[in-house]
Amino acid sequence: MDFTLLSPSAQVAAYLREELMRGRWTGTMPGGPALAKELGVDGKTVWSALGQLEKEGLLIAQGPGKRRKIADLKDMDTPALRVAILDYEPLEQSEDWTFSMQKTLLSQGHSAYFTEKSLSELGNDVRRVARQVKQTPADAWIVCSGSRDVLEWFSKQETPAFAMFGRRRRLPIAGVGPDHVSAGCDAVQRLIDLGHKRIVMVSRESQLAGGLGSTESAILDLMKSRGLPASPYNLPNWEDNAEGLHRMLEELFRFTPPTALLIDEPFIFHAVKDYLAQRGIVAPSHVSLICSDPDHTFSWSKPTIAHIRWDHGPVVRRVVQWVNNIAKGKNDLRQTLTKAEFVEGGTVGRVPQSR
Repeated sequence: MDFTLLSPSAQVAAYLREELMRGRWTGTMPGGPALAKELGVDGKTVWSALGQLEKEGLLIAQGPGKRRKIADLKDMDTPALRVAILDYEPLEQSEDWTFSMQKTLLSQGHSAYFTEKSLSELGNDVRRVARQVKQTPADAWIVCSGSRDVLEWFSKQETPAFAMFGRRRRLPIAGVGPDHVSAGCDAVQRLIDLGHKRIVMVSRESQLAGGLGSTESAILDLMKSRGLPASPYNLPNWEDNAEGLHRMLEELFRFTPPTALLIDEPFIFHAVKDYLAQRGIVAPSHVSLICSDPDHTFSWSKPTIAHIRWDHGPVVRRVVQWVNNIAKGKNDLRQTLTKAEFVEGGTVGRVPQSR
């Protein structure tokens, strides 16, 4: 039996959701203070729970000081689904917000669980993925950071699947992810403005399988348009493990070292930063470093880390919306981009004179 500890606001939201479905209230919802008194919880908890029900479409805000309107609930009785989450990394390496997504799905009555093996543990091998899918009872799949081949396979299956990140563009599969194209180009344009000409993208081998992604293509096109060379040097291949990363960096910095690195994923960023620091190469004195994603550890770093910032909230909401749409029998193949922006931190600077 699965055991999931819900937050106080999630527990209140679950209770209010059940009471709404039973028809306890009609027209408008009682105010926050009245509900807090009835349930014996603080107002902040109730406010958060009511906000969650708004996001689900059960309540409609009427403006400051006015009670929330109760939506038409005739079509809100969503059947429960078995939702399998195929994460990229093993469970112990999953990010906190993916568990938040799971809890949100559980709070809405769905059975959401992580698969026995992750994509990286399966080597992104389509045959091994297919074998695990066959052995896993599920009504819907959420695939995190899938390669092109993996997502193409899921798009052809009868069981609906959702691509959270990954190489999903132009495939008939629903998906969501931050707009890395615009933010990545902003980051590279800033590097160009600072005089950088040897800009290298460090992306995982598995993510490049099946050809360049839209972000890599857009950045290389930008570099070409600014008169910079764009070759395999700017997007090196490396074996997807620590040894492969170190070998790639050794070769990269041997003869014509880059002046800037745009690094995919925070844990790879930290590994690169540590590797360079051990060799006396520090940012931004010797090289500029940018991470393609946010990470809570960045706030502890000095200098501050340049990165691409985006909010997990809209991503989770889109996933939950898709699951509920599938549960209602809707054919939802919409792909969504969420806002992302380049944050210039202390690891970005002008090209040193010696470079």
